[in-house]
Amino acid sequence: MTALIVSTPSGALHAGSATGAATEWTQLANNAQLVDLLKSSGLQVDNQLTQITQLAEQIENQLRIYENMVQNTAQLPQHIWGQVESDLNRLRNIVDQGRSISFAMGNADDILQQRFASYADLKTNLPEGDSFSETYQIWSDTNRHTIGGTLKAASLTADQFNTEEQTMNSLRSLSETADGQMKALQIGHQIAAQQVSQMQKLRGLVSQQTTMMGTWLQTEQTDKDLAQTRREDFFKATAPSTSGGERMRIEW
Repeated sequence: MTALIVSTPSGALHAGSATGAATEWTQLANNAQLVDLLKSSGLQVDNQLTQITQLAEQIENQLRIYENMVQNTAQLPQHIWGQVESDLNRLRNIVDQGRSISFAMGNADDILQQRFASYADLKTNLPEGDSFSETYQIWSDTNRHTIGGTLKAASLTADQFNTEEQTMNSLRSLSETADGQMKALQIGHQIAAQQVSQMQKLRGLVSQQTTMMGTWLQTEQTDKDLAQTRREDFFKATAPSTSGGERMRIEW
């Protein structure tokens, strides 16, 4: 799992539109209900990713301010450091939400491929002909490895950030010296910048998938409308006339 995943803290942005829907998608037996849910979820996830990206940018900027404060003071006072801890926890939540959205949208792609042959036959512009499900997994792995590399470069391990409690203990240890505070802020700043970039990439994937689903749905509806029109025309058609011909006569 990614090094910065924790439970969503109270008051933070939630990934409910994606994670909640992921469970519903697997339970819906009615294909029409599944399609309707996916249509409404696409826009919700896109809006959610916009908010997450903006929050990551805000945290990135705020951590830069804290870095400047550490450079100009011997050490951040405890009440300021409490704000740093809060921002770093919000950053952990952003990573978690990105992972949840990636999983949910990949899950939707798998379900559509299983239920609709016409969807499974669609060709996309994704690298190597991958499915969206596979591409979301690649995105998630890349994001995890990027964060892990940042922690390793600072001589920290993923285990120190696996849970909220471990993260708090690590931050408290770092807060004891100005150098430790600077290290924590630099790590947070780098990860925040990474998440701004990664969430933009994730939003691009979601947008591409939503567009493809929209095209597929439109094609499916067009085919249904055409079939319905043909049925109606068939039953409205007038039967061929059997009268008007020459009457048969028997000749001896």
